[in-house]
Amino acid sequence: MKSSVLILCVSLFLMFSCKNEMNNDLKNNQIDKAEITENIKDLKGTWELTGFYNYVDNVVVDSFTINPEFRQLKMYSDTKVMWCKHRPADSSEWFGYGTYKYDGQNLTEILDFGSTEMDQVIALKKEFIFELTLEDDRFQQIELDEDGNRIYSENYVRVE
Repeated sequence: MKSSVLILCVSLFLMFSCKNEMNNDLKNNQIDKAEITENIKDLKGTWELTGFYNYVDNVVVDSFTINPEFRQLKMYSDTKVMWCKHRPADSSEWFGYGTYKYDGQNLTEILDFGSTEMDQVIALKKEFIFELTLEDDRFQQIELDEDGNRIYSENYVRVE
């Protein structure tokens, strides 16, 4: 009888010890994920295009600001992206909608559909990958060539 009680006590002790250890591992894993997520700045919100940079040998050689009549906005939710352009002198519409992923360095937009003009582009290429330099209230979406060299960037500021 004494040995049965002893075995039961040891079993209970081991069971609770393992459970506490598993809970601690789960808590530590959640903290690690939170730290990783916190280190990636947030793209969620509304952004307006302010200008462009042109690169040669990965160095900015030209910069252009946007004509005040021209507007381009991007909106990011947790998983979706939508952008639109307004060009009064041009009757064609430009917008796109899809999903995106941001890993802290690269932005990948996968467009599902867009305006008539954009649908023609999407028929040839749905996935757009950019190097992204993200700060709290601005970002640069940088187009790379096939060798990974910077070509140009679209520069945005946070509107909301």
